[in-house]
Amino acid sequence: MINDETAAAPTDPFADLEVFAGLPRVGGHWLSRDGRRVVVGMATRDTKQDRYVTGLWEVDPEGRRPARRLTRSAQGESDVAFTPSGDLLFVSTRPDPAGDEDDVAALWLQPAGGGDARVVFAPPGGVRGVKVSESGTVVVGVPVLPSAADLDADRELRGRRKDAKVSVILHEEFPVRYWNHDLGPERTRLFAGTIGDDLADDAELDMVDLTGHVGAALDDECVWDVTPDGGTVVVTWSTPEQVAGRITVVAIDVATRQRRVLADDPAHEFYAPRVSPDGRRVAMVAERRPTPEEPNDRWLAVVDVTGGDVTPVARDWDRWPATPVWTPDGTALVVSADDNGRSPAWRVDVATGAVTRLTPDDAAYTDLAVNPDGRWLHACRTATDSPPAPVRIALDGSGTIEPLPGPAAPIDLPGVLTEVTTTGADGTRVRGWLAVPHGAGRDNPAPLLLKIHGGPTMSANKWAWRSNPWVFVSRGYAVLMPDPALSSGYGQDFIRRGWGDWGGAPYTDLMRITDATLERDDVDATRTGAMGASFGGYMANWIAGHTDRFAAIVTHASVWDLNQSTEVSDGPHYFRQEMTYETAEAMSPHHFADAISTPMLVTHGDKDYRVPIGEALKLWWDLSSRTKSGNGSSPHKFLYYPTENHFVTSPNHNLIWHAAVLAFLDHHVRGLEWQRPDLLG
Repeated sequence: MINDETAAAPTDPFADLEVFAGLPRVGGHWLSRDGRRVVVGMATRDTKQDRYVTGLWEVDPEGRRPARRLTRSAQGESDVAFTPSGDLLFVSTRPDPAGDEDDVAALWLQPAGGGDARVVFAPPGGVRGVKVSESGTVVVGVPVLPSAADLDADRELRGRRKDAKVSVILHEEFPVRYWNHDLGPERTRLFAGTIGDDLADDAELDMVDLTGHVGAALDDECVWDVTPDGGTVVVTWSTPEQVAGRITVVAIDVATRQRRVLADDPAHEFYAPRVSPDGRRVAMVAERRPTPEEPNDRWLAVVDVTGGDVTPVARDWDRWPATPVWTPDGTALVVSADDNGRSPAWRVDVATGAVTRLTPDDAAYTDLAVNPDGRWLHACRTATDSPPAPVRIALDGSGTIEPLPGPAAPIDLPGVLTEVTTTGADGTRVRGWLAVPHGAGRDNPAPLLLKIHGGPTMSANKWAWRSNPWVFVSRGYAVLMPDPALSSGYGQDFIRRGWGDWGGAPYTDLMRITDATLERDDVDATRTGAMGASFGGYMANWIAGHTDRFAAIVTHASVWDLNQSTEVSDGPHYFRQEMTYETAEAMSPHHFADAISTPMLVTHGDKDYRVPIGEALKLWWDLSSRTKSGNGSSPHKFLYYPTENHFVTSPNHNLIWHAAVLAFLDHHVRGLEWQRPDLLG
C-alpha cells in the first residue's frame, strides 16, 4: 500500500538514467518510545535537480495504514527523536518564519497532534544529533568556537569572522579534515535541557552547556545516550594520544556536569553506547585496536553506569556486531552483524552470551529499534537486490518478517540475483553475489563486470545507489559482487588472510571467483570488465598492473601510491595501524604502472579527503606518460569532479558517472562505438 503522493516506479527504472536518478531513496528509521509511531526519511531530488533532500514520513508500525508525509522543505530534515508526549523533534536548516534566514541547522518540534513545526533551539553554530530521555531531558551537540564562553559570545565571534571575511583555521590538534569537510575552528559541546507539555508555543528550550570547550573530545563520530531519568549522559569521548584520539566512553552527571570514565583501555576503543531500560547499565561495542601484525576485532560489552569493570558479552562469537539495542526487560541485546554475505539481526543474551539469529533471509538490517512490548523489532531492510524499506521482525525467534507500507514504491529489477562460490588459493571458501540480466543464457551470454567493494573490512550485502549494479544489468551486463579476503562476515581468520597484504589473498580471491563465474553458460568469458571504488579502486589499480585479462577497468576514488595516499589522507593514523611504511610500499599499485595495458577510466572528486585528488592526478600522469601513440591520443580517460568528494552525491553528477562508465565499458568490453555523454560537452 503506497501513499497517493508517491508515483509507482516504472517497469525498468534503470533503463533511463534520468528516471533512475529520480527514484525516491529511503534512509533513516526511528521508533517512538511508546511504539506507536515509526518515522523514516525519504530523499528525493530538489526542484533544481542538483541534490537530494530528505523529508520525514510516518509509517504505521502495524502495517495497516499507508505512509503519510510529515515534513516538506527545500532544505530537508534529519536527526529525529520523540518527546515523552510523542511530539517529533528533528534537525533542519529550513528558515525559521519567526527569525532570520541563516543557513544553520536548528532543532525543530512538530506536535504529535498536528500543526506547524517550530524552532525550539537555534544556537549560532547549529545543532547535530538529538537524544531525549523518558523524563524529557533533551541532549544535543552544538558546534562552538573554542574561545567562546557561551552562545552569546559564540554569536559575536562568528559575526566578526563573517564581517572580516575570515575562513582561516588555526589547528592545534590532529586530524584537520574528515571525509569531505574541514574540522574546526568550532568544536562540539553537549547541551542539555528539559522539554515538557508546559513548553509554551512560542518558547525555546533553556539549554545548559554540559561540557564546555573540550577540544576534539566530542569528534565528528561522537554519539551519546541518556539515562531514563535524564540524570546522566553517556557519550563516546576522544582521549588524546600522541597523534590522534582514542575513543573511550564517559558518563556526565547532568546536575553537576562532572565526568567519570566508564570504558578506557589503551589497547581498545569503545563505540555506540546504549543505556539499559532501567538506567543501570551501558552496552557498547568494544574493539581491539589493530597492529600491522594483527587485525582489529569487535565484540559487545556491558558496564555499570556508575563505573566498574567492562564485561564482554558473547566474546567468542566470531562476528562483528553493530550498534546494540536493549530488549525492554534488559536481558538481551539486539544487533545486526555481517554474516556470509548478509547482515542479519541477532538476539544476544547478556548473561549467557547465547546468540540467536532473528532474520533467516538474505538481507541486511539497519536502524534497529525494539517495540516496548518486546514482541517486535523495527528496522530498515535492505539487500543487494532490495532498496531500504521499513519492516518489523518477530523477536520470538520464529523468523517472521513483515514489510510495512513505506513511502517508496517497490522496484522491478531487470535481472535476477544468485550466489557464486569458489575456493581460494589457500583452500578458503570465497563467495559473492551475481546479478544476471533477464534473457541471459547459453545462446545469449552476458558480458561480465567484476564490481569490487570498498572498505576493505565490509561486505557487498546492501543496496547501492551511488554505484548501482542494476543500472549495468539493465544494459545487459552480468555483475559479480564478491567478498574477497578482508571482507567482514566470515570471521577473524578471513580478515587476517589479507591483513597488510592487500595485493595478496584479496587479489587471488577476486581472480578465482571471476574464473568460477566465467564457467557459467550465461556469462561471456570473452567480454569482461572490472571496476571498484575506494579500496575497490585500489584493487582495480592493482589488477590493472597484474593482469591483462579484462577489456576495461574503472577506478574511482582510488589509491595509487599507497604511502603517499595514506599519509595525506584525513586519517593516516588509521592506516598506520595496519601497514608499516615498508609493507605499504610493497603493496603500492604505482610500482606496476609499466605493466598496465588495459584501458582505464579514472574518476575522482576534488573534495575527497579520504583519498586525496593527488592520487588520481598521479595515476593519470602515469597512464598518460606511458601511452605509446605519438599523437597524444590515449585509451585511458579521466572523469574529474571539481565539487564532489569521496562519494559522487549530486543527482546530476551521479547520473553522468553512470553514463560515462557505461559508455567506456560499452566501447571496450562490448565493442561499441565510443559515445561521449552529452552533458560532458
